[in-house]
Formats: sequence, structure tokens, C-alpha cells
Amino acid sequence: MRRGTFVRWGIPIAAAAVIGAAIGAGPVIAAVSGDPVLPERSAQQLLADAVAAVERTGGPLPMSGTVRQTASLGLPALPQMGGESPLALLSGSHEVKVWYGAHDRLRVAMPTQMNETNLIVNGGEAWYWDSDSNTATKIKVKAGAGLAHEPATPAPSDLTPQAAAAQLLAKADEHTAIGVANTAEVAGRPAYQLVLRPKAEASLVQEVRLALDGETYVPLQVQVFAKGSAEPAFQVGFTQVTFTPPAEENFTFTPPAGAKVEERTLGGEEISGKAEKHAEEARAAAEGLKVVGEGWSSVAVVEVPDGALTGRPSGGESADAEGRAVLDNVLKSATPVSGAWGSGKLIKTKLVTVLLTDDGRLLAGAVTPEEIVKVAGTR
Repeated sequence: MRRGTFVRWGIPIAAAAVIGAAIGAGPVIAAVSGDPVLPERSAQQLLADAVAAVERTGGPLPMSGTVRQTASLGLPALPQMGGESPLALLSGSHEVKVWYGAHDRLRVAMPTQMNETNLIVNGGEAWYWDSDSNTATKIKVKAGAGLAHEPATPAPSDLTPQAAAAQLLAKADEHTAIGVANTAEVAGRPAYQLVLRPKAEASLVQEVRLALDGETYVPLQVQVFAKGSAEPAFQVGFTQVTFTPPAEENFTFTPPAGAKVEERTLGGEEISGKAEKHAEEARAAAEGLKVVGEGWSSVAVVEVPDGALTGRPSGGESADAEGRAVLDNVLKSATPVSGAWGSGKLIKTKLVTVLLTDDGRLLAGAVTPEEIVKVAGTR
């Protein structure tokens, strides 16, 4: 199964999550009500149906809805952050509204208590609206910048849905037990629930529940449960969804009277330079990354440059300051640990354990502290 198939399948959810879907504690996605019963399907049949639906439609279905993301990771109290900061996803509760008409017709709105931001893409025109600063930014793509792209399409060499599902399940079965429930309801729609349970005892994950719409097989909700918890530690899903083409008015935007109007070109030298710098940093990080173990019990190990975790931000930018404040807060709650491998600081959440060693290594994984410490002793 090609990765592009599932990328196209999840565009509305992914777009919402990236631009500002949120987090909070407790169950917030629509719960089971009336126990709707769908025809029984095995995990293999369900995945085959889902892949076949994607291939049949050629991409995500036109839709509109509200997505809510929540997290209760057990982190220490975090400093206040702007709603648009990626770090805001670590706490609080946010929603996004999504309208999807086609690959070039998308709108994502993130309302908060005090303001609202909107990203509107309509063909070759795109706007970003921030009501807090009363600023409308018209986004242009520089010709030849290579930033525009067509949606991925299936290649002739793609496997059949049945074979792809069988391959996925066979691979998952190495580390995962898989089951299906046909009595879930999400956003008022009957849904199948695919349940994945790690086999590794060292994993902090108890199970992952993926809800698929009973009619369209579109993913409606993902929940991750930590061991020992009755409520999900992380979840993202629709609270309301309609699979009909959104009205044209949802993709039109005119700056309000008195708003500040700006223009920004993607692909300009400044943006291209930043993209190249980020790419270099990503390559360097990948080269220094080592993964120990397999499946749910795998641990990532990376060398941390001197001062990267103790130095102060150099640019004075707000994102750097927010990141530093969060890191300082988390490090205050870290537990000193030591062993034959040396010493360091251990940070544990419901789903992830992180070890910062004094010899400059960072180890992270969805595993128990005992497993992280064990990995620290291997070079």
C-alpha cells in the first residue's frame, strides 16, 4: 500500500490538525449513543473497503465539519501560549472548522474566545485572515517556485485493496493485536472502530481506536489510550461532519473594511532560504538519529549539541521564547536518574518517556522508564 493513498485519504483531518486543531482533557468527541449496529466486518474486510473507497473517489470526499483535538498527557502546568503556537497543542482545548471542496478549494477556521484566524484557498488565490491584528494577507506563489503540487494519484503498480489490507495486517500483527467493533457512533454517524493493541509489555500505549465512517469509510476519529487510563490521553476527530460539497461562499473572501491588507509571496528568496536551512537541519538530525528496538517499544536516540537544551534562544523570537519556557517548565519536573551508563534527567508523560543524559544524548519513546534506562545502557 502506497503512503500517498492514506495521505490523500486524510487531507481534511491533517489540514485541520496542522493549522490549529487542539487539545484538552477528558472525553470531548461525540460518544456512543443508542449503539448503532453496522454489518459485521473483519479487520481485513474493513481495511480493504476503506482503501477501495479511496481509489474509487480518487481522493477525499467534499465535506465540511468541526474537528476537535484533545490531549491529557500528564505534563506539568505549562505557561500561557498563543492559540496559533504548535506548542499550544500540548494543553488546552481548541476546535477548527473545515470546508473541503477539492485539492485547490479548502478553508480552515480556528476560532478562539477572543479572535479567529482563517486560511482560505480557492484555486490560484489564497488568503490568511487574523481578526486579532485585523490583518488580511494575500498569499501568492512565485512562478517556478515548485511549491504547488497536484494530488497524488494511484500508480498501476498499486496492490489491490484486498492484498494491501492483508499486507498491512500481516505487518501490524508482528507487534499489534487488531480487532473491530461495529457499534460506535462519532459525530452522529454510525462508525466501525478498528482497535489496535500493542503486544509489547514495555509500551505505554494500551490501545489505539480508529473510527471509520460506516458509509464512506472516511476516518472520523483517532483515540490513543495510555495503560491504566479509562480516558484517552490523546484524540482528534469530528464532532460534526457533512459529506456534501460546501457552498461556494465558504471559499470566497473579501477583506473587511478598515482591515490591513498585506501580500506575501511564497517561493521568494527569504522563504526559500529558510526552507533550505530547515531542510539542512532536518538532514543533520536524521543522520544523527538511531532507533533501538521495533514496533511499539522502539526508542529514538539522538545526540544533542552542547547548549541546545541549556542555552538561551538566540533570535529573541516569540516562538523560541515559548519553546524555552515550556522546556524550562518540563525540565523542572524531571527526575534525576543514574546507572552504569551514566546519569541524566527523566521525563515521563502518559504516552511518552524522555531521558536527557549528561553525556549529551536524548532518548524518547512510548515506553516505560525502565525500558528507556535499559536502552541508555546500550551504545
